[in-house]
Amino acid sequence: MVSCKPKKSTFFVLGLVVVLLFAGLSYLLFDFYSSREFPFLFYLIGSSIITVVLLLVLVKMMAGFKFLAAGKDKVEIWLPLKGQRRKYDVADILAWQEEEVKANQRIFKQLVLVFSDKYSFSISNHEHLGYDDLKKYLVKKAVKKRVKS
Repeated sequence: MVSCKPKKSTFFVLGLVVVLLFAGLSYLLFDFYSSREFPFLFYLIGSSIITVVLLLVLVKMMAGFKFLAAGKDKVEIWLPLKGQRRKYDVADILAWQEEEVKANQRIFKQLVLVFSDKYSFSISNHEHLGYDDLKKYLVKKAVKKRVKS
């Protein structure tokens, strides 16, 4: 049975970034409330930028929190934040593709699976454990459904 789940280290680091951004936003707002040493425009632009970045990081964390289990000619996808659990047969896979991007002398890989109900699911090697095992499983069970890039 192949199991793909998010890496704890990725969510730990993103969690630290969220805590730091929240602390910075809190400090900026507290400084505005207490002393107002800087011009109003600085507080307005600074808090807006920090809030947008904070929201983007939180959305990235929520979008990456997904699980996949594959085995016995079945694929099960679980998205806990959406409350969804989908089960498919391997025969229900319409297509799958592996995308590779080389950046900073590292290779980022992503598997994209498309199912018969037009639902697509993507998983990356830097954010999830079990990526290589899932690729081997798909090569073994659904080799004809692979889309070459």
